[in-house]
Amino acid sequence: MHACETFKACLSRAAGKARTAGSEGGPSQQCDGPTRLFLGYASSRGRAVLDRELYLPRESWIGRPERCTAAQIPEQIGFATKPQLLQATIERTLAAGVPFGWVTADEAYGDNGPLRRYLETQQIGYVLAVSRTHQITTGVGKVRADVMAAKVPNSGWQRLSCGAGAKGERRYDWALIATTSPVHRLLIRRSLSNPSDLAFYLCHTPRAVPLQRLVQVAGARWTIEECFQTGKNEAAFDHYQVRLYPAWYRYITLAIFALAFLAVTRAALASDPAKPATTGQLIMISANEIRRLFALLTRPPTNESHIMRWSYWRRRHQARAHRSHYQRQRLKDR
Repeated sequence: MHACETFKACLSRAAGKARTAGSEGGPSQQCDGPTRLFLGYASSRGRAVLDRELYLPRESWIGRPERCTAAQIPEQIGFATKPQLLQATIERTLAAGVPFGWVTADEAYGDNGPLRRYLETQQIGYVLAVSRTHQITTGVGKVRADVMAAKVPNSGWQRLSCGAGAKGERRYDWALIATTSPVHRLLIRRSLSNPSDLAFYLCHTPRAVPLQRLVQVAGARWTIEECFQTGKNEAAFDHYQVRLYPAWYRYITLAIFALAFLAVTRAALASDPAKPATTGQLIMISANEIRRLFALLTRPPTNESHIMRWSYWRRRHQARAHRSHYQRQRLKDR
């Protein structure tokens, strides 16, 4: 599971003309509105969003009762930090009996000690991003993560893929540093094109696991980012005007269900026995294609054979493009 924040949402009725901040990786503007926090779920069969919360800043929201009243925020809603909200969503997930093995999240959560201790108490493995100033305890004492990275010899790096991308494998150099705790490790990621570009992860492994497994968990963050992009494009995650607190929860819950429908349908169609034998290799059906087919096949009058032929044609060409990207990457790696 992975916690992720998306762009800030301004409750416009109470926040007046405040502007919305950009999404991660995009331009950011000043906005004192709540931040959306989502709990994502990734497995070998697909990914979806399990839970959602709104982070309400203390000074601009919780500390202004008249503003909360105007946005219909319940009186019992008090201030909670983002790590506390993430812990609450994980507690609900555990109570619902959802099976999962790992938790991964960004630096804002990895640097939070109480959240890490909660996960350790629950015997939940994690690969949490931490800042370069994060300190680990080694045999020589406490050392910053970036200082440890500088000490790794060339033989200490392993080139591994943390997952398949649209245009090839996501390959990085990785190093695993032991600590004085038998269940904690520091995982370091180094960019191939820019060796000075480093990322750091604190790992908690109640049971011994190979490096490749930790790398895969760290790479799950990208699959969740893709999940949110799909949510925006296909399930209208950001197609709303946030005016009231209850309205946002109702809307985003319906959007999460819509995305879950696409994810479950995609998993069910992963092996498509109905495709014609003459169509050749097809790329796995996407959420975009499922939504498109659902719209076309439920709109009278329909020509099902014509619609499906066009679908197979698109997926054949997408499969060719996918193979070409991976072949190009292999040639570059030689």
